[in-house]
Amino acid sequence: MTAASSIGEFELIARVFAPLAADGALGLTDDAAFYRPRPGRDLVLTKDEVVSGVHFFADDPWDAVARKALRVNLSDLAAKGAVPVGYLLALGLPKDFTIDQIDALGAGLAADQATYGISLYGGDTVRSPAGLTLSVTAMGEVEEGGMVRRGGARAGEIIVVTGTIGDAALGLALRLDPALSARLGLSDADRDHLLDRYLLPRPRGVLAAAVADCASGGMDISDGLVGDLAKMAAASGVAIDIDADRVPMSDAARAAVASDPRLLAVALTGGDDYELALSIPETKVGAFLAAAEAAGVGATPIGQTRVGEGISVRGDHPALADLGSGSYRHF
Repeated sequence: MTAASSIGEFELIARVFAPLAADGALGLTDDAAFYRPRPGRDLVLTKDEVVSGVHFFADDPWDAVARKALRVNLSDLAAKGAVPVGYLLALGLPKDFTIDQIDALGAGLAADQATYGISLYGGDTVRSPAGLTLSVTAMGEVEEGGMVRRGGARAGEIIVVTGTIGDAALGLALRLDPALSARLGLSDADRDHLLDRYLLPRPRGVLAAAVADCASGGMDISDGLVGDLAKMAAASGVAIDIDADRVPMSDAARAAVASDPRLLAVALTGGDDYELALSIPETKVGAFLAAAEAAGVGATPIGQTRVGEGISVRGDHPALADLGSGSYRHF
C-alpha cells in the first residue's frame, strides 16, 4: 500500500473528489459552490456524521464507510419526501491512511452518486487524531411547502414502516460478539444478511414522491423504532400505539429472535434501520402501499395514532416488558 505521506491535500482533492463534483461546485477550485432550486421547489437540508468506533468499525472497508455516510443522509431526505440532488463532505483522515484507502473511499462515493443521481458540491479535508470521520450535508428538493415533518402526524392515522426492522441492530450485535451467530444457530446466509444490513443502509428515496403525496408525518428510523416513534409522537402531540406482532422482520432476524427471545428488544430499539416511519391518513394508506409494492419496497402498517401522548407497544412477548429508553443515545 502507498502511504498517505506521498499525497498532499490539493493532490488528494484533484485525484479523488474533483471527478465527483457537480457543475455548481466549479471544479472544487473555489471556496464555495452554488445551487439553484427549480422554480416552485424548496431546498431540504440534512446533516449526519459517521465516526470510526461509533458508527462503524475501524477495520470496515472505506468504500462501504463512504457509502454508509451518504446513505444515512439520503434516508433523512426520503423521510421528508425530498428527492436528493447533492451533498457536501467534511472528511477527517487519520495520519496513517493509505492511497488505496482514499481511492476506495472515492470509489464508494462515485458508486452511490451514480445509484442515487447526486453529485458532490464541496467540503473540507483535515487530519483527524481519532480515526476516520465523514460528515455529510445532503440537499434535496420538494414541492414548495411540501416537506413532510416529524411533527405532522395527526390523531386517527395509520403508522406504516418500510422494509424490515431490527436487522442492523442484530448485525451490530454479531460484530460485537463474533461467537453469537454460532450460539444462535444462524445459517451463514442469515448471518451475512444481518452484517450487511448494519454496514450498508438502504435509503428509500425511490418512495420520496409517495411520501410527499401520502404522509402527514415522517422520519427515518435511525435510533430505534420505538424511540423514534416516541419522538414523532412528542413532536406531533399525539399518542402512538404499535403492535409488535405486525412489525416486519427479515427471516434472519426472526431466526435470531426465535433462538433468543430477548433479542426482540434489541431489534425494536437498537437503531441503524434507516427505514421510514410514516403517519398516513387511512384514506391514503392503500395508495402508499401500492407505490411501495411497485417500487419493490416492502411497507407494513404496524399501528395507529390517537389523541393522547407517548407510545405503547402491544404484544405478549416477555422482552417487551422493559424496552429501556426505546432508542440508541449518542451521549
